[in-house]
Amino acid sequence: MIFAGVLLIEGLGPMLFPKQWQRMVIQLAKQHPQSLRRIGGCLVSSGLVLLWIFSSSQ
Repeated sequence: MIFAGVLLIEGLGPMLFPKQWQRMVIQLAKQHPQSLRRIGGCLVSSGLVLLWIFSSSQ
């Protein structure tokens, strides 16, 4: 169910704003690998915190 939600949210960008999404992907491709690791780490950490918050509120 969570994976389906991720796919839904991730698909909205290219579906609704294809040109802007394309420019963003090109900009990401130009980033240094260390910057991408930091961005990925922040996203994973944020996801874990949100998952913890939502799971502990039930």
